[in-house]
Amino acid sequence: MKRILALLLAAMMVVALCACGSAPAKEEPASAPAEETTPAEETTPAEEAQPAEEPEAEEPEAVKFEGDGYDASVDYAALAGTTITVAATPVPHVGILQVAAEYLAAADITLDIKEFDDYVQPNNVVEEGELFANFFQHIPYLDSFNEEYGTHLVSIAGIHVEPMAVYPGTGTTLEEIADGAKIAVPNDTTNEARALALLEEAGLIKLDPDAGLTATKLDIVENPHNIDVVEVEAANIPNVLADVDFGVINGNYAVGAGLNPTSDSVAVEGSASAYVNIVVVKEGNENTDAAKALVAAVMSDKVRDYINETYTDGSVIAVY
Repeated sequence: MKRILALLLAAMMVVALCACGSAPAKEEPASAPAEETTPAEETTPAEEAQPAEEPEAEEPEAVKFEGDGYDASVDYAALAGTTITVAATPVPHVGILQVAAEYLAAADITLDIKEFDDYVQPNNVVEEGELFANFFQHIPYLDSFNEEYGTHLVSIAGIHVEPMAVYPGTGTTLEEIADGAKIAVPNDTTNEARALALLEEAGLIKLDPDAGLTATKLDIVENPHNIDVVEVEAANIPNVLADVDFGVINGNYAVGAGLNPTSDSVAVEGSASAYVNIVVVKEGNENTDAAKALVAAVMSDKVRDYINETYTDGSVIAVY
């Protein structure tokens, strides 16, 4: 019996030992799969070094030429760097143009002034296109010139009047004029007519009323003093005063010779003269920007002030 109990006890111990040795290993918890990582986006060196964008620079506004001395309708930018050539007799025309040139120079336009001492070539060079404009004459002379020579010149502005006057040579006063006295007058048609009209106004002669602005000495119908009318080139009359009793001289030539129409003359044209000095161009150029810019500069306040301050004797009178 004891033997049987011992065997049972031994068997139980064997079973217990087997159970301990064959116990399954404790399972470790499964580890979470590693998170997938997104590779960093590659950047190019140019993107890394790209500077911040700068704002676009604003273009400067074009200079506007308006107000005194300028014409708002003119494209001054298009005229910049150009030259306007003008023929002119010396006094007072050149001085007036020199003042006007200041306005044009501010717009980068050069006013090239060419001086002439006669009344023919300034028109010829404009007609032929050698120069753009001229400034020396009045409308009656221009009309007569166009008719006589077949030119195509037009006025674009009236600037001033230069009163014509009678100056003494060997004579002293018209009231005591000698019989047969010599009086020099301009030899061009319109200025001769103008001079004869002044002699008529002074009571020395009478003209055929039908002669008008083209009168010559042949149109004298009454000449009680038997005046000898001597036709001389207008510019030369101041130089022949010593050889005649009197000379009728255009204002510009008188001033150029140092004569004062107020204090030196014995008779002077009235202020309501029809002989306004004008700026002239060839027909077809009157509406160009160059013509408009020239007119605006010559008809400026500064030019008018120059005339009024320079010719206080009334030898040149602005009409605008």
